[in-house]
Amino acid sequence: MFPDFNRWSLPLLILALQGLVFVCLLFGRYFKKRNLSDLFLGCILLLTSYSQTCYTLGFMGWYDAFRTTKINYFLINIGIALAPLIYLYVKSVTTSNFKFKKSYWWHFALAIAFVVYRFSIYTYDALQPGFSGTQNGVLKISLDEEYILSIMSYIEPPFMLLYLAFTFQLFYSYRKKIMQYFSNTYKLELNWILTFLILFSTLFLYGTVQDIIGSRFMELGYQERWWLNLLAALVTLFVGIKGYFTDTTKLNKLDFSFSPKTIGIPEERDNIEHKSVSEDDIATVNHLMVEQKAYLNPELNLSDLAKMANMTRGQLSETINSGYNKNFNDFVNGYRVEAFKTMLKENKQQQLSLLGIAQECGFNSKATFNRVFKKLTSFSPTEYLKTQLK
Repeated sequence: MFPDFNRWSLPLLILALQGLVFVCLLFGRYFKKRNLSDLFLGCILLLTSYSQTCYTLGFMGWYDAFRTTKINYFLINIGIALAPLIYLYVKSVTTSNFKFKKSYWWHFALAIAFVVYRFSIYTYDALQPGFSGTQNGVLKISLDEEYILSIMSYIEPPFMLLYLAFTFQLFYSYRKKIMQYFSNTYKLELNWILTFLILFSTLFLYGTVQDIIGSRFMELGYQERWWLNLLAALVTLFVGIKGYFTDTTKLNKLDFSFSPKTIGIPEERDNIEHKSVSEDDIATVNHLMVEQKAYLNPELNLSDLAKMANMTRGQLSETINSGYNKNFNDFVNGYRVEAFKTMLKENKQQQLSLLGIAQECGFNSKATFNRVFKKLTSFSPTEYLKTQLK
């Protein structure tokens, strides 16, 4: 009898309802603040929660109690809509002043076409006699289940894989970009987004393997497929919590003046000709770093240093990239590491902790300091200190 609250249905029901709560919260915040990232993430959670709800109702006995339910017409392959939503969500978070362009609708062409197709066959079947007394009509059986579902099983996995590849590429391109603009990137690295992508990639791989096993090797029933739905429900809840409570709108707060408090990434708009780096430019930058110790400013970014050097951002970036063969991040942090070493030679560790010394040298987070120091010296700060005490 429906509803049957059992060990299969109850965990999914609780998680699916919680996922829908975060859908409402994200949509509510979108209508209030108009942050597109909230809209995209809300749609992602809505699709995954909808899919889980359909399975949950099955475990609760809905389809046994109501055998004429037409749910099969509305179980779409969510991957064809989920993949572009994930891509656009990451793009909205990692792009300054992101705006939704009309051309982005093409990402959803396949999903829209599939939904229109399903409503079309539903409309046709609904007009046939005896439809109210059956679950699937004539077109659902003879066309959809006979041909279309099989075709979609070959289309959806590569479609999802392609979008995930593009999304990872977009994310790592962003990571590379911030290294050219900021000296301390910890607050901008968006490790949460990387976790988000890994989780959905795991779900995709799990689901693909499950489908291959179910179609080629053995019959998989509701209980065998329950584990994927439980994992999807847990991921949905985690993504909802992290996505709602993590401020992912930082990069939309664009300010081309680049004051120290600004953390948006600018688009490069300096129209300069690429030319060989002059010795004067190198000397100017060297003076700022060695004599004025510009690196001690923990919020130092490319625009700040360019103003100090009386250069455009493009000129300064080319001077650092070509003249020192480094990106901006490695360039500035190299001076900070050397300053740290100097303070150790002066026995500053007797007065301050290693992290305290690092902060005196311009680092603003322990994670960044440890990673940068290891990268540039091949030692952890503690290991390096031990070598100096011998």
